[in-house]
Amino acid sequence: MRFTYIDSMVDPQFLGPLAIAAEDAGYSSFAVPDSICYPEESDSTYPYTPDGSREFLEDRPFIEPFALIGALAAVTSTIRFCTFVLKLPMRHPVLSAKSTASVAVLSGNRVDLGVGLSPWPDDYSVVDVPWERRGKRFDEQIDIVRGLTAGGWFSYDGEFYDVPSIKISPVPTEPVPILVGGHSDAALRRAAQVGDGWMHAGMGGGEDLVELIRRLDQLRDEHGRADRPFSIHAISIDAYSADGIRRMEEAGITDAIVGFRDPYRPGPDTETLDQKVTALRRFAESVIEKV
Repeated sequence: MRFTYIDSMVDPQFLGPLAIAAEDAGYSSFAVPDSICYPEESDSTYPYTPDGSREFLEDRPFIEPFALIGALAAVTSTIRFCTFVLKLPMRHPVLSAKSTASVAVLSGNRVDLGVGLSPWPDDYSVVDVPWERRGKRFDEQIDIVRGLTAGGWFSYDGEFYDVPSIKISPVPTEPVPILVGGHSDAALRRAAQVGDGWMHAGMGGGEDLVELIRRLDQLRDEHGRADRPFSIHAISIDAYSADGIRRMEEAGITDAIVGFRDPYRPGPDTETLDQKVTALRRFAESVIEKV
């Protein structure tokens, strides 16, 4: 089992020290969240809070993921960085490929590109991207990012994107894993068909997670990809004990995403940097070192 540390919407000055502390404590990855903007007026709801409210996001700090990964890679040497998740449809895929390749090169192949569809039409409208047919657009973007970051000449003739034969430089010496986020059947099918892994955002309980993984296994088998390497990154209460970790491993989970406060609680984050570092170290000593 690998462990990913997450603490989003924190003082940006904490992020470098937290990445260093997580690396020193034995975490394998550091989650990097993404949020485009916060609209003054909206009737959209958030799928990961009980009442659909997203007021907790107002005035909460989010650093642009590629900028943040570059900064954190400069002060660490082994820990990986995983976008959780990058709202890929909000960005042109050629520019996304260039940004991905750049941070992968600068970090020494320490980037996992977690991608997903934003649940809010507001995000699409503010960047002039149609909400309709977003899934198909997303599929083409994944193809383009993967093709360009692999190196060499690449072209694409799709329904939404027409990319002439181009190459970008530099590109990483290893493929950038693309992890697909989302809990819908379409998201699971996309992860199974084109992803190098799947990212679970914590919705539902343990039984729900097991059912989602079973569905993933079924879809991977249908697409002839059951024997290919595939990672499953999940948030679960089971991650906070050695016995729970064993249950996660039995379910097929490869990466446990752990945090130590409720990011959805309204109001500012009042934890100090020392408190955050103490919490991540305590978990490493009580769980990571014992499994």
